[in-house]
Amino acid sequence: MKPIDVLHQFFGFESFRGSQAAIIDRVLDGGHSLVIMPTGAGKSLCYQIPALMPCAEEMGPTVTLVLSPLIALMKDQVDALRARGIEATFINSSLSREEREKRYANVAEGRYRLLYVTPERFRKPEFLDVIARRDVRLLAVDEAHCISEWGHDFRPDYSRLIEIRERLGNPTTIALTATATPDVQADIVRQLGLRPDEIELFHEGIDRPNLRLNVEEVWGDEEKLEQIVTVRNRHSTSPGSGIVYFTLIRTLERFSELLRQRRVLHVCYHGDLERNDRRRIQNEFMQGHCPLVLATPAFGMGIDKEDIRFVIHAEIPGSMEAWYQEIGRAGRDGLPSDCLLLYDEADLTTQMEFIRWSNPDADFYHRVYDLIAHDYERATAFGLDWLREQLHAKQKHDHRLETVLGMLDRYGVIAGTWDDESLQIEVRSSLPDELLDHERLAHKLRRDQEKLLALVRLIRHDGDRMDFIREYFGQTRREIIVPSS
Repeated sequence: MKPIDVLHQFFGFESFRGSQAAIIDRVLDGGHSLVIMPTGAGKSLCYQIPALMPCAEEMGPTVTLVLSPLIALMKDQVDALRARGIEATFINSSLSREEREKRYANVAEGRYRLLYVTPERFRKPEFLDVIARRDVRLLAVDEAHCISEWGHDFRPDYSRLIEIRERLGNPTTIALTATATPDVQADIVRQLGLRPDEIELFHEGIDRPNLRLNVEEVWGDEEKLEQIVTVRNRHSTSPGSGIVYFTLIRTLERFSELLRQRRVLHVCYHGDLERNDRRRIQNEFMQGHCPLVLATPAFGMGIDKEDIRFVIHAEIPGSMEAWYQEIGRAGRDGLPSDCLLLYDEADLTTQMEFIRWSNPDADFYHRVYDLIAHDYERATAFGLDWLREQLHAKQKHDHRLETVLGMLDRYGVIAGTWDDESLQIEVRSSLPDELLDHERLAHKLRRDQEKLLALVRLIRHDGDRMDFIREYFGQTRREIIVPSS
């Protein structure tokens, strides 16, 4: 059976698109790949097809392991695969203990051709025991920008990819993302533990011709409101839905009240809602019952809804990468869709604070470590709120503490879990030099500030904004596939 036969049998497509066939051939030949492909262009098929190819199974049934940061995306992809008769499953924190144990047993028995997990699952001894019994021929790393320390959605456990690959026997690896600057591309390769000459870059560009990109400079809530209502009215008679993104929950709630006064039907999605309410809103959105959603950036992550007709950013996002990923949720059906960025210079202050709080200095690392190491009993008993009080970091959005704990965990300084009420951790080592290097930390801060500045430059750019975006992401108009050598 050839890849095209698998495509016909399971997915019903007549032919591959773009560089899909070349990527699949390389994977089947055991070659590592980095795939940069626009949202909706079919990245998932690049590892799903190889996972379904018949092969000699001397060591027992093979499994393709997919690392994904998004629980919602896992469920959507697995549901779609199972609907096509494909043995696939996910294991994550959304499952009950009984269901996780059942799926562990099924994995150990050789079931499933595709298994979706978050990188954090590799902290679980029971998972390590089960996956060691399977022959993982292919490792797919979805949302690969999360690997990079410079990526816009940095996850500490993604920095353990070298260790994860070694545990799996260094299988063929494919990393996939919709956006990655040249610096992030290089960091992805490094974090995978591969040399540049071992991995081939397939870059299909970032163009989405059906997306109409617009920027409007506004002053104050009233002008923002008029823009939101105008775009919403433009699409009110057609099927589909829209998302308006806000950085702050309090701003979202303020605009929600303004829209209610105008009798504009909508729902709100943010982190302060109960989990069941968030799940209900997300399900209603997927079923087409919510034509307009006001949301913080977490909404839409991993949601594959074809008919999102507009995405509006009512406040400037923190980076070019974040903005381009979020507008990528529009128009996945290929039909025209609006992407509008509303720029109020006053909103820059909020993002600049977020960047500062995401980049603690060496002194802050010292203070957190000293509290945990020398006042361990109270720290573990009273949790994050007590630590924040000792650190004088009481602002709700000041998440330096969470950043530090994540980095300490990444470097093996601490191990365990934490939340607002308690810390279940142990201190395992002293602070590493990397977290005390003032110059290195300052460089990371500057990099994040430059990402925000790039978005401001795009807003103020007088020429073709798409050319500006291509240049930022290291993509020229003619580039389709770029070999690594």
